[in-house]
Amino acid sequence: MSGIVDSVSARLGATRRRTLDLVSLVDDADLTRQISPLMSPLVWDLAHVGNYEELWLLNQVAGIPTTSSEYDDMYNAFEHPRRERPALALLGPGAARAYIAEVRERALEHLETLDPGRFRPWPSLVPFVYDMVVQHEQQHVETMLATLALMGEADPTRGLRPDTPDSRTAPDPSGLVTAGTVDLPGGNFAMGTDEDPAYDNERPAHTVRVEPFRMDVRPVTSGEYLEFVEAGGYDDESLWHPNGWAFVEGAGLEAPQYWLRDTSGGWLRNRFGHVEPLREDEPVMHVCWYEADAYSRWRGGRLPTEAEWEHAASWTPEGRKVLGTADEASDADLWTEGETQRFGPLPATAGTWTSPAGCVGMLGGVWEWTSTDFRGYPGFVSSPYDEYSKVFFGSNYKVLRGGSWATHPWAARTTFRNWDFPIRRQIFSGFRCAWDARPNAREG
Repeated sequence: MSGIVDSVSARLGATRRRTLDLVSLVDDADLTRQISPLMSPLVWDLAHVGNYEELWLLNQVAGIPTTSSEYDDMYNAFEHPRRERPALALLGPGAARAYIAEVRERALEHLETLDPGRFRPWPSLVPFVYDMVVQHEQQHVETMLATLALMGEADPTRGLRPDTPDSRTAPDPSGLVTAGTVDLPGGNFAMGTDEDPAYDNERPAHTVRVEPFRMDVRPVTSGEYLEFVEAGGYDDESLWHPNGWAFVEGAGLEAPQYWLRDTSGGWLRNRFGHVEPLREDEPVMHVCWYEADAYSRWRGGRLPTEAEWEHAASWTPEGRKVLGTADEASDADLWTEGETQRFGPLPATAGTWTSPAGCVGMLGGVWEWTSTDFRGYPGFVSSPYDEYSKVFFGSNYKVLRGGSWATHPWAARTTFRNWDFPIRRQIFSGFRCAWDARPNAREG
């Protein structure tokens, strides 16, 4: 058991350090207030990850009663939507830190008695339920980063940290990836997976056929999207889905979230409270599905289907290649050893994480919108609980793929499925365009 204990302890520990390092940037007043009705108070997320861990690693795995039924209710995301959470009697920042530390101490004690035979082990023999807890906390760190970004927008003077993303060393110009497309031959391939640590909505693996198509070699950049903005894209109703046009008019949109016009008519961005020049070489970020769809139409293309995206991420002419999680890719846009948190993507031109088909930046840059509604695969079975996926299936949600710079590699893989409402812009979302493989299709 020592190998399993060491592996699980290391992953739990690294994840918790990332959580605590992030909330350490924020004072107690900002931890407890609700920054936006779209998001929870940060202190709710902090205690929620501990309650989730207690419910699964102590109650479900070890059969130990939870600390408090009140906590189980208060930190149940399905009982209390985000708009209700500020009115709950939430633990304060100090009490929340103490609670999650006490849960972790007990979870590690009972890890020594874990029976791997009770669970479906991965090839590494780490039980699925433990990795589910790790992934869950990593996903909440990304959610908290989105909350902090909204906080910076509300107060542009605050600046969460002095070393902004732009202070990092620029990539070697000799390795930059220019705009272009990749031709995908189409055909049958096995979409999804049957292997842990995949969630239920990634299962089961099933055969899908895609027709030949082309896809952008890299995500659309801010500079490319700026051309759409300056060409009047937000004023041309013909480019927009009817619901998207209503959203643009109702919200008065004229650019991605966090973009600001400067006094000369150019563009700045607000990132975590830092107002700075727009980086045109980065993937465009904080665009909703409707914006991505309109831009794609403007270029004479479309958004890729979810199947096309996964095909481009995992297919080779010799057969499907499962690339697994992003931390297995040597050239991925990932975290350096010892790094606990990033605050922005690398340039889209940097050529990180190349798929077998030659598409770059498909993991670890920005979440990429697809044209597909979020639904279960044929043969879907809820596991380990209905509320993770099944309750969200339907045409209200669009699928995103690939993970963002804020997604830890342990929670990013080519089969992972994210989803959100098509109007959401606070998430770290971008996109790339696709075209049918037919003569004279325009690339813009």
